[in-house]
Amino acid sequence: MTQIENTEKPEDFTPPANPYELFQEWYELAQEKEINDPGAMCLATATPDGKPSARMILLKGLDERGLVFYTNASSRKGQEILKNPDAALCFHWKTLLKQVRIEGPLEEISDEEADSYYSTRHRGSRIGAWASKQSQPLGSYQELKNTVEQCEVSFKDKENIPRPDYWKGFRLKPEYFEFWIDGQYRLHQRYLYTPDKSGNWNIGMLYP
Repeated sequence: MTQIENTEKPEDFTPPANPYELFQEWYELAQEKEINDPGAMCLATATPDGKPSARMILLKGLDERGLVFYTNASSRKGQEILKNPDAALCFHWKTLLKQVRIEGPLEEISDEEADSYYSTRHRGSRIGAWASKQSQPLGSYQELKNTVEQCEVSFKDKENIPRPDYWKGFRLKPEYFEFWIDGQYRLHQRYLYTPDKSGNWNIGMLYP
């Protein structure tokens, strides 16, 4: 198997003062180069006693307030978020040979913002949000299909399917950014951003 190598040299890279600027630059590049789901990210949460769990989700909003995703708040991750809001995200863009790790607390976004995004989803996805009891035991896939059909009947005369109360958006407010660039012989570049009390970002490097 051919190993992709990164030709970007450490001396050629100067991190900007604002980590959001660098993230946006890499994310836009991933949207051009990454074959599937450049917004795919691993979300790690934990129970109040520290038992972790992780899963892949999709980035659905980004600005300097943080990174937004949506989920069923009754799901396992939803319940962990409500009981322990500290979380971590990891983006790995294999095509770019780049990775970003982000840590910070989660906050629920407003109902207005969640409604606005929900209204843009495909009708089938909106019905699916009503049909799925996310993370709950399922007897068979046919059982899920039957529930979807029941929801389709219930909403057949409604052009705008409302958002379920349990379907919520969360925003991770970064307190830690780490940008990773693949290096030859595993001599990777790792740039760390942490905020200071004045709201500016301290920038440092980590051993690979």
